Amino acid sequence: MDTNFNNIHLTLLAFLLGTFLSFSQKDTKNDIEKDSLKVWAKNQLASVKDSTKTDSIAKPIDLLDAIIKRQALDYEQNDYINNTATLVNKAEIHYKEIVLKAGIIIIDYKKNLVFAKGIIDSVGTYTQLAEFKQGNQESLQDSMLYNFKTEKAVIWGLRTEQQGVIITGIQSKKVNDSTHYIKRARFTTSPKKKPDYYIQTNKVKIVPGKKVIAGVSNLVIADVPTPLFLPFAYFPISKGRASGILFPTWGQNSNQGYFLQNGGYYLAVNDYFDLALIGDIYTNGSWGLRAETNYAKRYRFTGNLSTRFENLINSERGFPDYSRSSNFNIRWTHSQDAHASPNSRFSASVNFGSSQFFRQSLNELSTPLFLTNTFNSSISYSKKFVGTPFNMTSSITLAQNTNTKKIDMSFPSLQVSMDRIYPFAPKNRPKTNPLHNLGLTYNLRADYKISTNDEDFFKKAMFNNARSGIQHNVAASTNLKILKYFTLSPNASLKEVWYFDRLDKHYDETTNTVVTDTLGGFTSFKDYRTSMSMSTTLYGDYKFKKGRLQAIRHVVRPSISLSYKPDFGYYYKEYQASDDPTDIKEYNPFQNGIYGGPSKGLSESIGFSINSTLEAKVASKDSLDAKPKKVTILNNLNFNTSYNIAADSLKWSPVSMNAGTQIFNKKLNLNLSGILDPYAIDDNGNKFNTFNINNGGGLFRLTSANFSMNYAISSDMFSKDKSKEKSKTQQNDNFFGQDINQENDEEEGANTDKTTNKTARLYAATIPWNFSLRYSINYNNSKGQKEFTSQSVQVTGNMELTPKFTVGISSGYDFKNKGITYTQLRFARDLDSWKLSFNWVPIGNRTTYYFYIGVKSSVFSDLKWDKRKVPDQRLF
Repeated sequence: MDTNFNNIHLTLLAFLLGTFLSFSQKDTKNDIEKDSLKVWAKNQLASVKDSTKTDSIAKPIDLLDAIIKRQALDYEQNDYINNTATLVNKAEIHYKEIVLKAGIIIIDYKKNLVFAKGIIDSVGTYTQLAEFKQGNQESLQDSMLYNFKTEKAVIWGLRTEQQGVIITGIQSKKVNDSTHYIKRARFTTSPKKKPDYYIQTNKVKIVPGKKVIAGVSNLVIADVPTPLFLPFAYFPISKGRASGILFPTWGQNSNQGYFLQNGGYYLAVNDYFDLALIGDIYTNGSWGLRAETNYAKRYRFTGNLSTRFENLINSERGFPDYSRSSNFNIRWTHSQDAHASPNSRFSASVNFGSSQFFRQSLNELSTPLFLTNTFNSSISYSKKFVGTPFNMTSSITLAQNTNTKKIDMSFPSLQVSMDRIYPFAPKNRPKTNPLHNLGLTYNLRADYKISTNDEDFFKKAMFNNARSGIQHNVAASTNLKILKYFTLSPNASLKEVWYFDRLDKHYDETTNTVVTDTLGGFTSFKDYRTSMSMSTTLYGDYKFKKGRLQAIRHVVRPSISLSYKPDFGYYYKEYQASDDPTDIKEYNPFQNGIYGGPSKGLSESIGFSINSTLEAKVASKDSLDAKPKKVTILNNLNFNTSYNIAADSLKWSPVSMNAGTQIFNKKLNLNLSGILDPYAIDDNGNKFNTFNINNGGGLFRLTSANFSMNYAISSDMFSKDKSKEKSKTQQNDNFFGQDINQENDEEEGANTDKTTNKTARLYAATIPWNFSLRYSINYNNSKGQKEFTSQSVQVTGNMELTPKFTVGISSGYDFKNKGITYTQLRFARDLDSWKLSFNWVPIGNRTTYYFYIGVKSSVFSDLKWDKRKVPDQRLF
């Protein structure tokens, strides 16, 4: 009896205390909210059983595992009878890793429940929606009911984001941390209040951080349902990469018919390695396969490998233009991280395949690769031997000419070099004389080279003409000052070459022919030479007393050198060239060696060179800036020639000249080069030992010349914004256009889950643009033909008609062949959550186009429509 009386007494005391606290809060302006809370509290009280009707021994109450921290801006109301608490206005609670914020939060400690919802502000707007965060999972909802013990929840008006996918729903249920169910859900990557598009479905199951599974789904664009339905939908939302199907694109061309391209499967093997298996198929029987992989290990290396094979059929069997072709291509890049090993490095850059791959391929639309006829590949390993001056590099190189189908391969090449050492330098004192500055270097090179073609590659015949050799080079040099202003640099070098075969020529009396044999066995030769050069630097300054131009400086660096090389004709051998015993000729037994053979004839030559630059010092327009600006008038003006004292004729070599400058704030680049020959030519175009000026011509005869001009211009150059004026206009080198689908690849490869919206001005709007122009002309007069071998002008640029609409062009004109060069038109439209692009090559033998419209986000990368026209071309 006393126990029941005490319980009733305590309950009454708690009720009175709660009533007192309710009248002593900070703010009482939200009467409607308080009434609703009281109704909720009464319902809770009604659901609680009277303790006097039960056993006097109460059942133990489950306690929470942690303390609930709470706060609110307006007030906190506690109901000690029902064991509840109410938080109003910017309410917030913290429990373990759970953070809940809302306009109103009601906590039921007895049932381990929390209810959160927004509030209606003074203007009638529903604000302070419930924000729920648990670990990395966040969601925004109109209201929610959450159980601390079971971690289950019922949510109304859900809005959450999973790996860039925004998910909304009318009502949802959280079963546990790994499973959510949503009713009438929408999926989108558009952050707008009214999204650009969404996928709508009635029933959804979400596994946070892993996947979304939905029933019948409908694509809605701009709140307009489309006729596109899916019986079910599966969206991977896991972090990082995930395996899945790569949907193909379709199209049609006149030779192969209809086709499906780029369909296959992507395998995310592990964190370091992935693999994409992709195929193409055409209705005329053509097909293609490729495998692409990317691999990386942090602080170790990165790389990618792509192998392609295409079996192409042109036209139909029985037609005169019917043909078949099989092409392959291998591309591999490997780069080692600088932190992986400071003393060794492995790298690879391989682009090798059939000579006609990029010209015949139906799915490789790279314009730069299509226009390139020389491809170089290399695989190399280098190592520095710590504590010694020696370095070692081993490499495999390959040079392929797609026009001649010739392949030159070094398999392998080994180089061992010694850094410069100073054997006579003091250990603890500076070098003070030429002997101290005497440095020695050593280099060893061993090569095994193969010259073959497409047909014999990977066959035994490719080794028939293989050549090998080893070359040693030792050099010594020093320098000293003469008369304070001149630097004298003498040097000497010794070269020894080892071969394992040599040529032998002899006259065969039975066949009356000269027989050339290759004889095996070790053989070698030596080559040594010495030289000495002297150089100085001259400065010429001219100062101005008036105007912004303060001074001009002319820097001239003349140099003169003397070189000596003895006659190594004693290595040459003689053979009888005909049945006449007196018809004797010489030949070099090393002429087919990979390093060549010893040179014949004495050489004593004097070299002359003059290098000069021209600069100006200009005062700034801003009177507050006291520091003058340095302006380059002439980047370089160089002349080089030599005089061979030992030669019996044509002792002067042609004068080579090159000059370059940048003007208009370094926007216009001008480059000029030429060869000036002092000797005259006869009627057949051959030089003879008479100066051109003595033959009725000028001092020099221009044998070849090249002039090029590059100019980059943009709207920023005319902007009043000082920050834009100071920014340099970037040179755009895409004179032959971009890859036909490059923009789409860049969008898919970038992290475009977050959309950056641009704002368009409707009045006094600017139209940003940038253009690059290039003009080049080549002249050849080596035989007196006076011919301009090439002359063309090219332009490439982009114009932003609106902040979200860009057009571009790459084109030009060939004055020599009187025709338009490779032309590409580009159009791109930013549709916020979507991307639209159209690339078009309208003229030439490679006319094609590529149209693409799709969602930017990589999660919905398959939500797209693209169409391409394969270039109509014949197999060469």
